Amino acid sequence: MSGGEQETAHEADEEAAEPAGSAWWVVGGLAVVLGLAGLTRYLESAVPEWTEGTGLANLGDSIEFPVYAIILGLLGNLVLTVTGVRARLAPAFRTEFFIKTGLVLLGASVNLSVIVTAAGPAIGQAIILITVVFAFTWWLGGKVGLGDKLRALLASAAAICGVSAAIAAAGAVQAKKEQLAYTASLVILFALPSIFIMPALASAFGLTPEVAGAWIGGNIDTTAAVTAAGALVGEEALQIAAIVKTTQNALIGLVAVALAAFFALRIERKPGSARPTARQLWQRFPKFVLGFIAASIIATIYLGAVGEQAGEPVIDVVNDLRTWFLILAFVSIGLEFRAASLKEAGWRPIGVFGAATVVNVVVALGTASLLFATVSVQ
Repeated sequence: MSGGEQETAHEADEEAAEPAGSAWWVVGGLAVVLGLAGLTRYLESAVPEWTEGTGLANLGDSIEFPVYAIILGLLGNLVLTVTGVRARLAPAFRTEFFIKTGLVLLGASVNLSVIVTAAGPAIGQAIILITVVFAFTWWLGGKVGLGDKLRALLASAAAICGVSAAIAAAGAVQAKKEQLAYTASLVILFALPSIFIMPALASAFGLTPEVAGAWIGGNIDTTAAVTAAGALVGEEALQIAAIVKTTQNALIGLVAVALAAFFALRIERKPGSARPTARQLWQRFPKFVLGFIAASIIATIYLGAVGEQAGEPVIDVVNDLRTWFLILAFVSIGLEFRAASLKEAGWRPIGVFGAATVVNVVVALGTASLLFATVSVQ
């Protein structure tokens, strides 16, 4: 029996051994998830205060909630496994539900009217970066022998917007939770130093604020890290960085749809089998993408009707709720994590993601210098 078959059989045996589903165990599992999520939020605000005025201040300010959530989830996984109750509590670890709900809420922060100022250059840069970086990452992942699903996650994360894109891709290609956790960890690993390196390089290269903002927004893989790096450069750079990153975020849905169709038609289609029908493609289609788009449209219309200043508190509440659901998702990823598939992957994904990051930095600098040379937010 192969390693993959052994792992599948082990998971099936464990699932069969789990009780049919005591409501009390589900309540207990939810309590664990919510408790770890609450601790994540506490650390997110407390660590910067603890490290203020020390040599670790920059690090404390830059660590994002996925890091705390995944680490706490893994620690919880270890404790629950040692105590022998993890399998009974597992039905409450609803990673997929938490992730999809969080992504739908993410759409509310993608106000389509915000990108009007730099719509043309931002869309042009997004299309170039996504095409080039995704193709390179997919190609290199294949060259070093990575599985198609992990290649899809790494390529989406590197080319679009980090963790959110990886989550959308994971739903589209039905990737394993271990692969998503690994990809999310790589995104954070590479994004943290970029917060400080990118502004320093922008200053060294003598880039205008607009070009610097487009460069930062185009290649740092998380929205929070983009905001932090853009703020270090200045207000003008921050505005452009936010517009560029928002544009890339808005393309998550299109990439997810393309991946779902590609895997159904090419990757997982058996030789000689009939082509998938429209109904089968619809069943595979990640329907939360429609919720993401709907939330974006509703938010745009709402802010246009009441004004951005009046509507900002409402959007802030939605964004905070989104953060809670994503924290619940990352905690659940840690709680459900299995190391078997990652042992097979080894260091190759790190090399692929690192190479893709270098390509992204170079291509983004070229496109930003070309497309944003005459853009001004003054």
